[in-house]
Parts: sequence; structure tokens; C-alpha cells
Amino acid sequence: MARSTKAGLATLALAAILGAGILALDRALPPDLSRLHSLGTEVLDREGRTLSVLPAPGGIWRLATAAGDVPPHLIELLIAAEDRRFRLHPGVDPLALARAAVQWARAGRVVSGGSTLTMQAARLLEPRPRSLRSKAIEILRALQLEARFSKDEILGIWLTLAPQGGNLEGVRAGALAWFGRPAGRLDPAEAALLVAIPRRPEALRPDRHPERATAARNALLTRRAEGAAGITPADTEFALAMRVPERRLPMPRLAPHLARELAQGADTPRIASSLDLGLQRAAEEIATAALRGLPDRASLALLVADLHSREVRALVGGDFGDQGRAGALDLTRAIRSPGSALKPVLYAMAFEAGIAAPETLLADLPRRFGGYAPENFNRDFAGRITVADALRQSLNLPAVALLAELGPLRFAAALKAAGAPPRLPPGTDPSLPLALGGLGTTLREMVGLYAALGDGGRAAPLRLVPMTPAGAGRLVFEPRAAGLATAILVNPFPAGGPPDIAWKTGTSWGGRDAWALGLDARHVVGVWVGRPDGTPLPGATGARIALPLLARLFERLPPAPRSPLPARIVTSPGATPALAEAMDRLRLVFPPPGAVLEEGPGHVTLRASGGRRPLTFLVDGSPVPAEPARREAAWTPPGPGFYRVTVLDAEGAAARAEVRVR
Repeated sequence: MARSTKAGLATLALAAILGAGILALDRALPPDLSRLHSLGTEVLDREGRTLSVLPAPGGIWRLATAAGDVPPHLIELLIAAEDRRFRLHPGVDPLALARAAVQWARAGRVVSGGSTLTMQAARLLEPRPRSLRSKAIEILRALQLEARFSKDEILGIWLTLAPQGGNLEGVRAGALAWFGRPAGRLDPAEAALLVAIPRRPEALRPDRHPERATAARNALLTRRAEGAAGITPADTEFALAMRVPERRLPMPRLAPHLARELAQGADTPRIASSLDLGLQRAAEEIATAALRGLPDRASLALLVADLHSREVRALVGGDFGDQGRAGALDLTRAIRSPGSALKPVLYAMAFEAGIAAPETLLADLPRRFGGYAPENFNRDFAGRITVADALRQSLNLPAVALLAELGPLRFAAALKAAGAPPRLPPGTDPSLPLALGGLGTTLREMVGLYAALGDGGRAAPLRLVPMTPAGAGRLVFEPRAAGLATAILVNPFPAGGPPDIAWKTGTSWGGRDAWALGLDARHVVGVWVGRPDGTPLPGATGARIALPLLARLFERLPPAPRSPLPARIVTSPGATPALAEAMDRLRLVFPPPGAVLEEGPGHVTLRASGGRRPLTFLVDGSPVPAEPARREAAWTPPGPGFYRVTVLDAEGAAARAEVRVR
């Protein structure tokens, strides 16, 4: 009895020592998982559909694939063909190894390798020349993998790394390249081919050896399909009659500029984007058709975003594959002159400041602003015209006159606050040419500005990836002023198109940039056409080459609810009822309540909007001198302290703000 107890203890001790040794060896020599982690990048649309795929290092198409990414019948075909006892053994199948050894001894050559799926996974992780030494290493690695991973995770290794011919690895890459569809939608014939190819990847490539590939697939279906999940005899008969693909399909490459942008620094092989696959495909089709009609070296950029969430739904950065059109550049981020496309923002600010209303009459006549003498695009003048019609006709003199009243510095500061900081030549201060697009901006920033106009004056950055919840943004334009500017732009497209679209075109100096931007109740859309190198595009105008693309994009968008955009403002000189309706309530624009002002030389400009003129400005009850027709007054604080600023209109309405001077 004592001898038996001692023997048992010795056995346990020996087992413990062996176990500790194996554990130490496993920790010292873990399996190399670098190939499993060296993956291509997949960019998905907002519903998880594949938009674009980028290869793994070395140009290998290898995508992370889990057992849940493929249909159950593929898993059952794989196990039936390669390792029937996969779910039972610890990584090595002694029966299969013994059978392989006997076959080798009888035939004098390798008839079957006896490798389990786990051993195959080990070989895929660390490829080695076929030899007895390699087989021994595979056995040890298989035991390690079984100790570290679940059976489904081991299947994932095989599904990710199994060669599919050429530079294709893994079932998901094979499904996209050979069938142009996600692995989860493979039918039995397609699944059987992808299970068969890894046995001899180059010899069974369907594009080079279709007969061999067909024979290997059919052999697997004939012997193994019976009993596989969901595969009936009728399915097998149908699958055997299917032709194998005889050419390889290109990998998905929608939104290539955005895919490359999102992939930079990404720490995951699958990246969710805010794009919509259907809209992205439609935008690229429109761009491809338009590029055929453009001159050499000319390109374009398109952008569609959700008006309220600011999520980008489609983005075309140029002709990605054409070096002559600077296809590698994302032209939605190129800094260009917006031309007259910037005018709606200026008019919204003029409405907010009380400088003008849609019915205000302006003089479109020759005028000099110091040394600056702007002209209209057609070098003609309209005479007396309403503000609304001046914006619709994109007249230059009225816009410059409004900016002269508003102030270029104030306009530039508002653009910056709205997320579109104006780029000016070094050492240059904002000046009156800003009214006509004399600055640098991008298509993304212009779309953001128009989104702010259509969303009640709320500025928020465009979003390329889904975020929950959406940010509240920042109010940069008074809602009614933004609504008035937007309503003026609701006009029919010249050549027809969807109704209820607010749109504006722009052309930079010399025809270098042609713009069209528009919005409905749900989307905001931007188009830019020009040469990436900034050279002129003769005859190019926003109305001629960019606006038709804008109309086509809106035709491809889902219908938006009617009426959230303000109705079109119909104006004519002297239409006082519309003027009365457009006038805003009296507001003190500056200083805002609670403002802290710095004492110093000079004065503070008190500004108001709305109300009926003449306006009266008061500070602590004392009037501040002001011209009756203007909506501002100059006040010089007598010293530090707290002050109450009040403005009264002709009907007795009042607006107040408590401020501090320090």
C-alpha cells in the first residue's frame, strides 16, 4: 500500500514537472501570430457593407475572417473535407497520422498528410518546407494553438490565411476576388471551390486552370456535401452544373481617397465610415461620366452630407487612377477660391447685422471703394435692385457694398468660427475682395458653411465616421438671417431637376474654379470642377459645368420632406408687405449679454439688428450719438465698471445687455 502510494505520488510529480516544462516551453516559444495580424484594411459604409479594401503589407489581399463571417455549409464542407474529427481531437489526430504513415509506407510516397485543421493553421501561421521536421513542429504548434484558442478561433486562422491563388489569402478575399460578393453570401458551389483551392493554390486557380478547379470542386461536392448544413441533393446537383469563374474581379475600391484617409493610423482592420454605399456608387458614376467631357488635366470633386448630422454620405476626391488629373490628391481638401459661392454667407451676416433685408434696395452702379473698383461678371450693371435679386443674380457691386458696411475683419472672423478659416497670402489682412471669393477654402469647408445656413445657423464639423450622439455644434449665424439667405436661393434648376433645392454657383477669377452648392431639407451637396494645378479652365463657369452635376446628384438622393426649407422669397422693388414680414425682431448684436470688454484707446461699436428705424442707443440711460439710418453707434467707455447697453426702435421695442469693462 505504501509502495503504491509512493508510486502514485511520483507519477503526479513527474506529470507536474512535465506540465511545468511544457508550459515554460510554450511561454518561451509561443506561436508566431504576425501573419494573422498583418491584415488588409476594409472600409465599411454606414450599414456595414464593404466600400473599399486596401491590401496588407507586401500587396497581399488578406482580410480578417471569423467563422461567423462565412455560411455554415462552408464550415461543414471544410471540416468534412479536411478534418472530420476536428471538434473532438486536441489538435492532433492520431488515427489520421497513423493512416498517413501506413499509406506512405505502402506507396513509398505521401498519399495523405494526416494534418488536422489545427496543424494546417499552424503551417499557415509559420510556412515551412514540407519535411518530417516541419511536421513535428506543426504537431507541437497545433497543441499550443488548441491550448490558446477555441475551435472557432482556430477555424478563423485557417479562414483568414488559407491561400486562394496568386496574392489572395483567406476566404473573404477569395470570395471578393473570384465571385465579387461577401463570404457570408457564398452558395455551396462557391464555398466548395474556396475550400478546394488551398490544397494546390496555383494549380487550382480558376482563372488559369478552370478544368482542374472544376474537377477539384466537384470532387469535394460529390464526396462531402451530403449532410452539410442546408445543402440538399438538389443543391449539390445544381452546384455541380455551375461554371467556375474564369477571371479575377477587382477588389472593392469605392471612395478610394476617403479609404486611404481613414486607414492612416487605424488600429483595426475594419473601419466604419458614414458613407452610404448606394449614394457613393451613384456619385462615382456621375463623376466618371462627367470626367469624359472635361479637358485634359481637369478634374472634379463631389461631396454629399446629411444636413443635420453632418455625416458625409458620398465623397469623390477626383479621378483616383489618373495621374494626369492628379488622381492621388483628394480635391475635397484642396484650397481653392470659392468665387461667388461665398456670397450667401455674407448676405446672411448682413441680414443679422441689420444692414439689409431681402427687400432693401441697393444700387448696382459703378463705384470705387478706395482703390478697389469691382465689376460684375458680365461687366454690366443692374441699377437699383433688391438685395434678394442681387444675391440671386450674383451681382458683385452690391456684395462688396454690404461687406464694406459689415467689415472684412468681422466677416473673416465669422468664417473662422463656422469652421472655414479664410486662407490669405502671407502678411495680407482681410479686405473687400473677400466678398467675391478672394480667399482660399476647400469643398469640405464650403459644404459645412452651406449646412450651417440650412440648419438654422448651426455650424458643426463634417463627420466621416458615425458618432453617437451627434455634436450640438455652435450657433454662428442668427437662425432667421440664415433662413432668409437660404430661402432666396430656392430656385428651379435652369435645365430642370428636383424642386425645393436652394443652390448657388461660383466661379473664381480666370475660370480656375467652378462651384455649385445646394441643399434641401435633408442633404447638403457640393461640386467643384477645375484643374488641380490651379491653371485656368477656359470657358468654365459654375453655372455651365458644376451646376448640372449638382442637379444630377440631387436626382439620385432620396426624396427629402417638403417644406422645412423656407419658401422661396418672391421680391420686387417696393414690395413692402414682404419687407415687413422679413424684418426681424429688435436685437442687440454687440455687445452680447455678459460680455467683458477691455478698456483701451478707441471706441466700442454698438450694433443692433431688426426693429424699425430710427434706432436709439443708450448706455445707463444716456443716449449715444448715432446716425438715424444706421444700426450702430460708437461708444467710448468712461472707465472700468458695469454698464447697461440699451437699444430702442421707432415703435418702442427694446433690447438690453449688461456688460463689464475692465
